[in-house]
Amino acid sequence: MVEEEDIPRLKAIGVKDSKLLTPKARERIAAELEKTTKFSFQVITPQEIDKTLRTDGTNLNDLEAVKVAMVVNDLGPDRAIIDCPSPNIRAYTEQIRVYMTNPKIELCLEHKADARHEVVGAASILAKVMRDREIEGIKSMIGIDFGSGYPADPRTQKFIVEHADKHPDIFRHEWATMKRRKGMTKLSDFESK
Repeated sequence: MVEEEDIPRLKAIGVKDSKLLTPKARERIAAELEKTTKFSFQVITPQEIDKTLRTDGTNLNDLEAVKVAMVVNDLGPDRAIIDCPSPNIRAYTEQIRVYMTNPKIELCLEHKADARHEVVGAASILAKVMRDREIEGIKSMIGIDFGSGYPADPRTQKFIVEHADKHPDIFRHEWATMKRRKGMTKLSDFESK
């Protein structure tokens, strides 16, 4: 969260959509943002995701709406610009509003808001850096470097095939990647799916 007049400063330190930055650049920018902005996080556990996906009539967008509202409630801005994951911006705006404690906060939802608004780009950088730190913490906890944690990463694929049953609490079991691995015994089985 920043004051309107501080938005140009975000651009000056290199803020843009986190997907367009290297991990090193994200870390550098995040360090600056952590010192100069107010922010809030909601870490979503694999168990929360699984519960949401196993509940009839709910999906990840529903869980995200609750978590976004919690961040907005925590920060209490006059206006919140939000990257909308749903194709129906109007309905998703109302879905978030249901969980908000202050109905006077203006909500501005857009697709690709992280590429269009520096403040949303800053949030995407902080979120990505937080995710990367969480992944590093898990690697340290279990003593295995499984790569990025993304399904396209060969090290992650190998880890899933070889170690998912040994570390069930760190996975979303409703994740398509986990479901595909059932019955696979080697990495080549995973890659051919």
